[in-house]
Amino acid sequence: MPHRQLKQHIGPFALTRTLAWLRLCAIAGQSVAVMVCSWWMRIDIPTLTLLLGIDMLAVFAVFAAWRIRQPWPVREWETVCHIAADTLVLGYLLYFTGGASNPFITLLLVPIALSAAALSVRAVLAVAMLAGTAYFVLLNWKVPLPAHEWTHNDHGVTLLVAGMGVNFVITALLLGFFINRLARAVQLQQLEVQRVRERALRDEGILAIATQAAGAAHELNTPLSTMRTLLPELRREHGSDAALDEDLLLLEGQVERCRTILREMVAFGQAQLSQEPERLALPDFIHGCVERFKLLRPEADFELHVQPNLEHVVLRTPPGLRHALLNLLNNAVDASALKDSNSVVLEVRRDGRSLEWIVRDKGPGFNPSGAPVAIGRSDKLSGLGIGLALAEATAERLAGELVIASSENGTEMCLRLPMAVIAEH
Repeated sequence: MPHRQLKQHIGPFALTRTLAWLRLCAIAGQSVAVMVCSWWMRIDIPTLTLLLGIDMLAVFAVFAAWRIRQPWPVREWETVCHIAADTLVLGYLLYFTGGASNPFITLLLVPIALSAAALSVRAVLAVAMLAGTAYFVLLNWKVPLPAHEWTHNDHGVTLLVAGMGVNFVITALLLGFFINRLARAVQLQQLEVQRVRERALRDEGILAIATQAAGAAHELNTPLSTMRTLLPELRREHGSDAALDEDLLLLEGQVERCRTILREMVAFGQAQLSQEPERLALPDFIHGCVERFKLLRPEADFELHVQPNLEHVVLRTPPGLRHALLNLLNNAVDASALKDSNSVVLEVRRDGRSLEWIVRDKGPGFNPSGAPVAIGRSDKLSGLGIGLALAEATAERLAGELVIASSENGTEMCLRLPMAVIAEH
């Protein structure tokens, strides 16, 4: 998950978004309360003055909704300013409805509780000072409500007690619902931190392997050059031995193949450093991968299925995509061999805005017991066991994903990549 998306789940942004929803609830609840008290219960309150305060809160709510949709991050001080605006409007409404004697005065505690779950200690203290100042002002300056209307009704229950009951229900619902949302945001943050840590450990392992491979490639170049020089000499010296000449010819071809692989490793490293994607038509790219795969695994019973409407797609082939696909195909052949089969299927299709590379085998699957598949770990008895990890790293680097579905009839590995990243517009 990108850094900006992570910020959307924690801290000031999460609280600011929660306040935006809470503000909409407050506008609706305050409007209903004013209309019920003024028009239905006939309590003598300054209705127009109160509606003016609610209108000011509505204007601020529109601004806040626009603000949280902007790309720049929400700072902590900005969240405190939003809380200050809400506290100011609430204090304005309470001032004209009895001040501190209004049972809804305890709503000043809600921003403090929400801030404690998402902001720093300094910000929480600032919010507490704002709420305390508002309470002190309302305790000394207020417009009192008519005493008879406020303390009596026809059912023998004072309006003050009724208001306290309503306030308790509202406070409980607000704190329970919105603090639960903040707690879920914290859980999402912890899960994301765990995924980032696991990804960093995996990438560190891949980097270590790449470093060792680079050193090995550099060291192998000298003995390969020596063998490439000596093998033709041996063939000339033992030309009369047909069997030995055939073996030496095969060995010479294998040495040349090793040199080709080393050259490709160097070219791949240079492409990684330059970050210049290779532009190829999709059929040409698939043909190159298939030819390379058949050269590496000639024993494979290979099937290719390409969606018909993809022949005009031009790929901006990023470094690593070809190797990721070859790793998946190579793993599929090894998996099929575990059940005495050489079958492997490659299907290329477009699904919405993504291009899917689906590799199927006839192997036993990853976990016959039905346990979840752990990408990066292999059940194979041979090989380095890093093919899936490399493929997954390539998928993440290209904003895609590697999805694995395993069953007793084989495994399906789907490398899903967005067209916006790997294809020409």
